[in-house]
Amino acid sequence: MTDNLCFLNGEFMPLAEARIPVLDRGFIFGDGIYEVVPVFGRRLFRFDEHLARLNRSLAKLRLPQPATREQWLERCRQLVAARPEEDQVVYIQVTRGVAPRDHVMPAHPVPTVFMMSNPLKHATAEQRHAGVACVTARDFRWERGDIKSTSLLGNVLARQISADQGAMETIMFRDGWLTEAAASNVWIAHEGALLGPPKSEHVLEGIRVELLRELCEDCGLAYNLRPISEADVRAADEVMLSSATKELLPVTKIDGESVGHGALRGKPGPVYARLFEAYQRAKKTMSI
Repeated sequence: MTDNLCFLNGEFMPLAEARIPVLDRGFIFGDGIYEVVPVFGRRLFRFDEHLARLNRSLAKLRLPQPATREQWLERCRQLVAARPEEDQVVYIQVTRGVAPRDHVMPAHPVPTVFMMSNPLKHATAEQRHAGVACVTARDFRWERGDIKSTSLLGNVLARQISADQGAMETIMFRDGWLTEAAASNVWIAHEGALLGPPKSEHVLEGIRVELLRELCEDCGLAYNLRPISEADVRAADEVMLSSATKELLPVTKIDGESVGHGALRGKPGPVYARLFEAYQRAKKTMSI
């Protein structure tokens, strides 16, 4: 096996040789879903939770499930085994497949299934020690943020806002209320409690939403999903990002202003420190 192996429609092949027809609806319409599974020490982290979210996205797009759990798992493991890195990210994409160009869904789709694995790019020690900077923007994306869709132009534009300013992420607000960042969930700490936005069609249900609830329980921290205003974010004791690749990352500047209060202003806080340590323990016990 080579280190650039991929899986496409039932076959493993070199990534450079993978091809799809131009009439694939994923290419024409962005009509598909994806999932990203982190791998630590060659073991898939929270695999069943990622697969459950993939199933939810398939159902919301009325796409048939193209594989069993065992098939997904075996494919993931083969891709991981083909690379030299211990820590990776497995990318899974399912589109509605090839059909004449028409907005109406074909009656009997044959999904296109694509998978690959890449090295996981960890946050640097400096980013964990000093935190990262974010900027804010109006959430101008489509209304179905709960679907992990390949139609990511809104997220691309949002992420570019922060990239243009040398920041890690773009934290977004819809009508004054926190939704998420371009490629991350957003959390705040207030009086020792971890708070996140409630589940809705505007927010992707990140795998770390349930994970952080479990970690808060283990750490004895209060946890609550509730509406969070822009003012709440700017006045928070701590702000954090979570994602498959970032794990949990402290935000210490927003729009050029330091996050937090007193001696901890502009520094990663104690809630982040406790949860990050618990996250590292979880990686050893929640992987298969």
